[in-house]
Amino acid sequence: MRSAFADRTEAGRALAARLLGMALPDPRVVLALPRGGVPVAAEVARALGAPLDLLLVRKIGAPLQPELAVAAVVDGTPMAIVRDEETCAATGVTAAYIERQAAVAELEIQRRRQRYLAGHAPVPVEDATVIVVDDGVATGTTVRAALLGLRRRHPARVVLAVPVAPSDTVAALRDEGVEVVCLLQPEPFRAIGLHYRDFHQLDDDEVLAALASAALPPRPGRL
Repeated sequence: MRSAFADRTEAGRALAARLLGMALPDPRVVLALPRGGVPVAAEVARALGAPLDLLLVRKIGAPLQPELAVAAVVDGTPMAIVRDEETCAATGVTAAYIERQAAVAELEIQRRRQRYLAGHAPVPVEDATVIVVDDGVATGTTVRAALLGLRRRHPARVVLAVPVAPSDTVAALRDEGVEVVCLLQPEPFRAIGLHYRDFHQLDDDEVLAALASAALPPRPGRL
């Protein structure tokens, strides 16, 4: 199978071209899911002339099953805790457990914001058109938590934009009311990385370089 995209930068340019055709209203804000979504989002932000920020999410796993998400903490002011009520009930997770784990997750989100954005506060999104960008979606679990937390910040419109995702995940998200822009929905879907010739794991320096490439001026109120 021939890869659709050379790398995340090429995917971002293709995604930006699609989004430009939608004439999305101002003000616009682009939020990247790190790490892989950052170079994709940088191309989108430059094309749209929009500020680029990060949408940081930390999963809270069930006791003894850390890969099973019972909740997630989403970056924002204030941070939002999104619970999966069905999974919480099935695993017997208590509110006290989630509060303890959320405190740890919030510290990690703060650490990442400090590392990537020098501790700057999140870009305001209230009444804005917000484009959430990742390098791909598989099951959609993380992005669902991110979008739920984001909506608590009262954007006017939210668009999830990704280069590649399975058709059933895209359909499920749309059924849940998510506006999705997806360039490629391969069948059968095996893995996001198969659709990139270069899909290496990004390090912090590459994330920082991608953020800097958006070349945005400092925003008022940032430290």
